[in-house]
Amino acid sequence: MDRVSALDEPLKKTLGAATAKVMAEHLDLHTLGDLLHHYPRRYAERGELTSLSELPLDEHVTVVAQVADARIHTFNQGRGRRLEVTITDGSGRLQLVFFGKGVHKPHKDLLPGTRAMFAGKVSVFNRKLQLSHPAYEPLSGGASAADAVDAFANQLIPIYPACKQLESWKISKAIDAVLDRAAEAVDPLPPALREGRGMATLPDALRKIHRPRTKADIEAARERLKWDEAFVLQVALARRRYADTQLPAVARRPVPGGLLDAFDAELPFTLTEGQQSVSKEIFDDLATEHPMHRLLQGEVGSGKTLVALRAMLAVVDAGGQAAMLAPTEVLAQQHHRSITEMMGELAEGGMLGGAEQGTKVVLLTGSMGAAARRHALLDLVTGEAGIVIGTHALIEDKVRFHDLGLVVVDEQHRFGVEQRDALRSKGKQPPHLLVMTATPIPRTVAMTVFGDLETSVLDQLPAGRSPIASHVVPAADKPHFLSRAWERVREEVEGGHQAYVVCPRIGDDEEQPKKKTAEDEAEKRPPLAVLEVADQLAKGPLSGLRVEVLHGRMAPDDKDDVMRRFSAGDVDVLVATTVIEVGVNVPNATAMVIMDADRFGVSQLHQLRGRVGRGSAPGLCLLVTEMPEASPARQRLAAVASTLDGFELSRIDLEQRREGDVLGQAQSGVRSSLRMLTVIEDEEVIAAAREEAVAIVGADPDLERLPELRTALDALLDKEREQYLDKG
Repeated sequence: MDRVSALDEPLKKTLGAATAKVMAEHLDLHTLGDLLHHYPRRYAERGELTSLSELPLDEHVTVVAQVADARIHTFNQGRGRRLEVTITDGSGRLQLVFFGKGVHKPHKDLLPGTRAMFAGKVSVFNRKLQLSHPAYEPLSGGASAADAVDAFANQLIPIYPACKQLESWKISKAIDAVLDRAAEAVDPLPPALREGRGMATLPDALRKIHRPRTKADIEAARERLKWDEAFVLQVALARRRYADTQLPAVARRPVPGGLLDAFDAELPFTLTEGQQSVSKEIFDDLATEHPMHRLLQGEVGSGKTLVALRAMLAVVDAGGQAAMLAPTEVLAQQHHRSITEMMGELAEGGMLGGAEQGTKVVLLTGSMGAAARRHALLDLVTGEAGIVIGTHALIEDKVRFHDLGLVVVDEQHRFGVEQRDALRSKGKQPPHLLVMTATPIPRTVAMTVFGDLETSVLDQLPAGRSPIASHVVPAADKPHFLSRAWERVREEVEGGHQAYVVCPRIGDDEEQPKKKTAEDEAEKRPPLAVLEVADQLAKGPLSGLRVEVLHGRMAPDDKDDVMRRFSAGDVDVLVATTVIEVGVNVPNATAMVIMDADRFGVSQLHQLRGRVGRGSAPGLCLLVTEMPEASPARQRLAAVASTLDGFELSRIDLEQRREGDVLGQAQSGVRSSLRMLTVIEDEEVIAAAREEAVAIVGADPDLERLPELRTALDALLDKEREQYLDKG
């Protein structure tokens, strides 16, 4: 076990307290193991030598030149020191600067007349090119100098993820100080697996990733380190799934002639093939005696709610209750409204005029009045209500169920794992769990993030969904396009339809402006706001139309009132924030204008767009932006406009945002434990690692024969991430 504790050693023992403090605070690196797993982001090649007359700005260059002049300047009343060295190679001159404690050695080494090689990044200061703190190698005369130039120039220089307080080359020095300790790293891959796949040992991979001699070294190290991450994560998930199969649950089998059959008989359309096959997967899971853990993902508008409702009805038929958890009150109210409409008299169990095999469908949210709330709680505890729909108010201690059999969680990414867990603990035995997400997730991400859930995909749209045309409106380059956008909205309303206008901000003074990004800086204006835009539209291009606003800071009753009137057709144009992003269903709304569309993520734009084209008339989505044509933001919008395939868009989204958000952070606020693995590109590694993990856990669930792997699980899955997996 000592080999393990070696890499758990705090950095301050090796690197000193000051450096260790900066690493902990700014890079989240605390132990030797953390530092050894802080991999280079890329490698600069010192490459071909560059002549001083043609230095490219912001690039890493290597030059051979002679020192013409070197002098130390003091500043800050003698407390600060700066060494300025001027070098020349006959084609031009270049200034080198060294600061602080780093000036003594170069001042001694770089005397006028010394020939040396210098490598660093070219920057500009006082309109002159310079290299700041370059690496250098003095050259002696003779033939060996040519060899030295060659050896030095073609070296691969690791560039580390760094911070202002600690540059990449300082991190590199710290790595030098600890790299020989890599020999003590415990290898999590079982030897048979590693040898069978011809992979390097872990110590070897760590040495090669930090100090590669060739590009082949980097490749071999990356392959190996990716495997570690994929494999350890998949083992954790496989153990989680195995543990779930050991839990008891009440099997809930649909009863013939019950609620479900009555509901199906009333449906005015037939289910799509996808809906039928996914329903079968769910019903098969519900019939087993351990809890279902299933992720239902589908395109915007593919009918997930209907599939979830049929599962809930089956559970009610089998004597249990079903709870649906929504991320916002607006969405909980929407679901309650649409489910009671879909069920008709079946949702009025025990009431006059209700069907005899009906059940009660109750709503429970935080802002309900005390009397309504007491009533709802009573219906739950007596079992009178078979279905409850609510926000996190459902999780509170006071809420008791008669017999909770199924939990449906809507929009997984908004819901912390702790909440899912708290709701699941409300059952006498663990209830079955169905998680719905409207953001399609590429297969590998599903295998990584939701690896403890079985996945069902709805990729067909029901008949009757209309096509949606999407266009980018470049408001700055072509202002007349924006005027035309408002004319199009007017035309839709005149044709008897309705429209949404979406803005990134509410626009009252309570809001704190977000941190500025480079793109914001370029624009020097805050994002457009609902209240201002609604006012301008009502007085200007949409005057005479019924324009209303909807945002998250309105009182719940006001929000509900606006949504009801919009659904009823009494509002022509709804100017809203992203509260309408999921679940809002108004078939008569055919147009959507998204202001400052570049401020939204790709998946979010796709979600928003899914609110139109829900009826028989075609949908129109206009993405308004002031970003210039060549900007990445415009390319992102062009991608959204060019396809309605949510899986394709989520791929694009991930490639742009990397996985940090998608993994750890999105789930539990901890940083992603993936440093080398990219879930989009490494599909084969993840799939292979999953297979190996399932086989290993199946044969040895407690990993008794693989102590190294158990150790690696503890180390690689930091405590919070472990909890996240435990609660999944």
